[in-house]
Amino acid sequence: MKNNREKKMFYALDCFLIAGLLAYTLLDTFVIKQTYQTVEAHVVSQVSAAEIAETPSSTDSSSGRKRHSSESGAVKGSSSGRGSSSSEDSEVSESVDLSYPDSSSYSDENIQISIKEYTCNDTQIYVADVQLSSIDYLYAAFAQNAYGKNVTDETSSIAQQNSAILAINGDYYGARNSGYVLRNGTLYRDTASSSDQEDLVINADGSFSIITEGTIDASDIASSGALQVFSFGPALIIDGEVSVSVSDEVGKAKASNPRTAICEIEPLHYLFVVADGRTDESEGLSLYELAQFLQENFEIKTAYNLDGGGSSTMVFNDQLVNNPTTSGSRISERSVSDVICIGY
Repeated sequence: MKNNREKKMFYALDCFLIAGLLAYTLLDTFVIKQTYQTVEAHVVSQVSAAEIAETPSSTDSSSGRKRHSSESGAVKGSSSGRGSSSSEDSEVSESVDLSYPDSSSYSDENIQISIKEYTCNDTQIYVADVQLSSIDYLYAAFAQNAYGKNVTDETSSIAQQNSAILAINGDYYGARNSGYVLRNGTLYRDTASSSDQEDLVINADGSFSIITEGTIDASDIASSGALQVFSFGPALIIDGEVSVSVSDEVGKAKASNPRTAICEIEPLHYLFVVADGRTDESEGLSLYELAQFLQENFEIKTAYNLDGGGSSTMVFNDQLVNNPTTSGSRISERSVSDVICIGY
């Protein structure tokens, strides 16, 4: 009798310990916030060493991003969009200027932004054409200005806290324990996620590069002077050619999804792209459909897929541009770990 009671007590204790361990694991994975340290700080050279010596750097106290001041004129050049086009696979309606109280465009001597809406494959796509005088005005920002696990906030809130004129969601690095994280010249994570993981590198001259994590160390990328590395993907367009197939997809995502992408037309000339999806008004796109839309309508050199689904969000002048949704039943922002900004 005594042995039976002892067995029951040990069994109950084992169950309690297992339940406690499981609860802690779930909380640690999805709830408990943990801020991390950087792998190594890298001072990024955006111009020659002599020029840097003559132009003192400044640090934004709220986000910790290091910038070099410069005297630059207005960005010159016409829009590179080729206009609407149609094919057997997709039809693109004529683009329309969006009408917001704060307007759908912004212009000063360093930053030019123009936002247009397109309809393709029963999907609303928002394209922000961005031209800069310096790569200083493109920067990344963390939720709550902290790098860590389960540290999240809405894209609009992060944008506002970091004085962004325009912002889109980033790669949601906080949902994974691996994948390179280089932000504003500082290396935060150097653990490769897989040997075939395609990352986007934004270099100090404003050009984009696509690298594979298994073929180059994160420290080497940072030492080269790169400013950002985003680890999501895949690359949609490389050297002007579509680099995904009809069957390519991200994880267990649906074929038609909300999408976010960032594209280089040429250094300092970019497109920020967000497509709505999962609603009656906007179906969503496959990776191939998004790549095809971009290639057919713009002179893009490189395009890269960022976190999509409920994360896909574009914010302009503190206002939502698109209609973010996770389930399609409610329009609301999903909290994310990081964003890509245009601003000062």
